[in-house]
Amino acid sequence: MASRVAERESMSTAVRAIPREEVSPAESLFLLIVDADRWARDLSRDVAASMGFKVYTAENTRAALRQMEVQPVDVVLLDVRQSSQDGVDLLAKFKEMHPQTEIIMVSGQATIDSVVTAMKSGACDFIRKPFKGEELKALLTRAAGRLRNSLEDRISREHLQANPGYNGMLGHSPEMQKLYRIVTKVATSKHPVLVQGESGTGKETVARAIHANGPFRDRPFLLVDCAATGNGVLENELFGPMKSANGSVKSRDGVFALASGGTVFFDEIGEMPLDIQGRLVRALQEREFHAQGNGKSIPVDVRIVAGTSRDLEMAVQQGTFRRDLFFRLNVVGLRLPPLRDRKEDIRPLAENFLERVGQARHMQYSINPEALKLLQFYEWPGNVRELENCLERAVAMSPGSVLQTADFPPHIRSASLRTVGPEKQARILPLAELEKQAILDALHQLNGDKLMTARALGIGKTTLYRKLKEYGIAHWISSPMPAPNGIR
Repeated sequence: MASRVAERESMSTAVRAIPREEVSPAESLFLLIVDADRWARDLSRDVAASMGFKVYTAENTRAALRQMEVQPVDVVLLDVRQSSQDGVDLLAKFKEMHPQTEIIMVSGQATIDSVVTAMKSGACDFIRKPFKGEELKALLTRAAGRLRNSLEDRISREHLQANPGYNGMLGHSPEMQKLYRIVTKVATSKHPVLVQGESGTGKETVARAIHANGPFRDRPFLLVDCAATGNGVLENELFGPMKSANGSVKSRDGVFALASGGTVFFDEIGEMPLDIQGRLVRALQEREFHAQGNGKSIPVDVRIVAGTSRDLEMAVQQGTFRRDLFFRLNVVGLRLPPLRDRKEDIRPLAENFLERVGQARHMQYSINPEALKLLQFYEWPGNVRELENCLERAVAMSPGSVLQTADFPPHIRSASLRTVGPEKQARILPLAELEKQAILDALHQLNGDKLMTARALGIGKTTLYRKLKEYGIAHWISSPMPAPNGIR
């Protein structure tokens, strides 16, 4: 009796110390307390209720089983001292009825053997009486955390099975399913993320998904295009305020100030000049920088997501990218799969794009099965961006709402010929001619952008220029190539 009084006083003190308004992972979870000791049962209920649990109690095995038939529970606090059935046997029965239930075993006379037996039978934790309320609270918090994580993973899996995409990213291939799960987990933190992938794989889309699903989704998302911005302009854009031609300082803040509390996405960060890389490293390390012109100290309170189609590890070895910046950005690394490695996603990607185009034009577009096969034969060096450009051209060229094989450009139609036996081909093309065709096709698809073409083909820009000179079309070097009809 004296031990029960001591136990009651210890737990009562802890209950009074627990703030009722505390946010807890236990909120709205169902807890069943099975204990023949009324005082222990009532005091455990008070501790659990203060954490946000919806609490049920039972004083014996029969009542506990009846309660679980009426209301499935998330956590069971189970005293092994049962009059009608041994607690370990009851634990096994609970786990059989509800495998996901977290069970915490309670005993006043715990031995190593009893603890081992309980754990083997499915208990997630064990606590010995008399225990303090804070001890019980810690065990219940851990159990609730495991349940929340398990529930989120299960919901995520069910969502991904029922939907072809996630926050703008589309596809149900194993590669994309894995990417969705990683992005879901990464989004909840504020660690820097490095997104690597070929041009057109959707690095900006991934960055926006990370921002939209994170704790700072209501704050700004700003994009810095490191490849398309000149050296001086890029430095001003990052670290403003900008200087005017006469040396006066404009009132425009830099990206870090404008995105405070939000996310900054550095697109193609591998193209950032080394001197700006150095200043960026210092700003990230010190969490502040001194603005240009006025020397004002600006805090760096943003999440960094960086994207690149370059091999940054190789760039570090070559001395064109700072090693310290690489390691600071690569806290979490994501690698996006190219479209040629997930061709089962071509159909949902195409259908989604045609649906968006149809809504804008108040029409319903679809694609002929034979035309869809053409898309699946092609290797898509420009990835998803090239697929969308190709479909946009096909919509513009098509006389109707159903896209046919004739609506697609020759290089797409000829892709299927290269996959069949030689006896079915019109002729065998020399490698040099195939190379030329691939380069010209890529230039057409990328609207004459030579830097993007070189990246998509996996060759250097100098190599591309040399090939164009060999083909006698050097004039394309100094002026953009006209886009094919139907591509804006």
